[in-house]
Amino acid sequence: MTIRKRLFLAMAALIALMGLIFAGLTLFVVRGVIIHIPIADRSEEVRAIADQIGNYFLENGSSWENTLRDERLKSLLGERKADSMLLLSADGSVVLHAGGESAEMIRRLGMHERIELDGMRIADLYYYVEEAARLKIIQLGVGNSVTILLLAAVAVVGLIALAAAWRMARRLTEPIHTLMPAIERLGAGELGVQAPVTTRDEYGRLAAAFNAMSTQLMRYETARRNQTADIAHELRTPLAIMQGQLEELQLRGEAVRPETLLPLQDELIRLNRLVGDLHHLSLAEANKLRLDRRRVNLADLLGRIAERAGTEAAARGIRIRLEAAPELPDADVDPHRMTQVFLNIIMNAVRHSPDGGTVTVDVRAESSVGGGDSRGNGAMLRVAIADEGPGIAPEHLPHIFDRFYRADDDRSRGTGGMGLGLSIAKAFVQAHGGTIEAESEHGAGTRFIVRVPAWTRDGCGPGRTVL
Repeated sequence: MTIRKRLFLAMAALIALMGLIFAGLTLFVVRGVIIHIPIADRSEEVRAIADQIGNYFLENGSSWENTLRDERLKSLLGERKADSMLLLSADGSVVLHAGGESAEMIRRLGMHERIELDGMRIADLYYYVEEAARLKIIQLGVGNSVTILLLAAVAVVGLIALAAAWRMARRLTEPIHTLMPAIERLGAGELGVQAPVTTRDEYGRLAAAFNAMSTQLMRYETARRNQTADIAHELRTPLAIMQGQLEELQLRGEAVRPETLLPLQDELIRLNRLVGDLHHLSLAEANKLRLDRRRVNLADLLGRIAERAGTEAAARGIRIRLEAAPELPDADVDPHRMTQVFLNIIMNAVRHSPDGGTVTVDVRAESSVGGGDSRGNGAMLRVAIADEGPGIAPEHLPHIFDRFYRADDDRSRGTGGMGLGLSIAKAFVQAHGGTIEAESEHGAGTRFIVRVPAWTRDGCGPGRTVL
């Protein structure tokens, strides 16, 4: 059963229940009021007449045929000529009908008294009093009229409410019916399919969330396909070079000189580096990367990294300026992994800075949400690396940490690399429990901000290895 039908049936049941409760309470109150209207009580008189009839029946041999000839039976009404009386035998036949009202009217509106002898019913007496009959007519009329009106009102209001419930159920479930084709298409493999967002309520947010999920899945699938193509491309190039050089050596038929093998060795080194980077990146993303975390003076570590990058920077007149806050707490990091991270970022900054420019490395302590003390407890260390290069275009900035992503597809491998450096840097930083982000304005340089944990008093000590 569909949600629309279940919702409609639930509303219909609620409407019917409320209608019946309202009608029942109304009838109970109205009839209770009518019943308590004071009516002249003639029950004792009627009971006395019934006793007399029973005595006459016994005196006449327990036979109605003889009783009917008894004049006393006919004179029971006495001076009450306005009253009427109907006497029926046990088999329902009329024994006596006296007065001006019809037998049917007396039976319906008259007071009823059952006549019994020795526990057996011998007759039924109906005594009609005009005043009591009129009040009974009012009771029956008002009660029946109210019942009919209530049932009619409940039926009309119920039909209107059911129509409104059906319309409401249809309106409430219409966004789901609109969303279902898109869900089915996504389930069939059509990634990126979008559902119309027609409202701003929960259904609209659901459709928007579905659209975002579908778009993200398409991006992931596209990234997966591009990654496979990029890996194949990166592997194909050195393999093709080695294959060509080996074929050339075979065709020469000469002894291979050691210096001839140097290009082959370079390509093998490149292949090993690519495979190693992919392996480390996969381990980090799977939370299986081993970290030899130690208490590290981050300013000294960055100073040594700046010296390594200084040779290339000096050749172009670029200055690497290190600014460290005083009394900086130590970092809780794996120095080898973080050297890879900062060296990659600093070298990128040098390569993209103009000749004679400056690369600034700023190190500060930041308190976490819970606050930190002067010794670094509960604090993070913030390293900002800024260059004066052309910056990164806004459309490229969200993707610079993706695998094999290059903002400039025309760059050579010599200047652009394989597109794994920033992906590895992000994975290594996150493995430490830190964060990395990039800020850039096209034409005004780029700044990378890396946050890593500071060393705390409750640390496990130098040399601890974590997964």
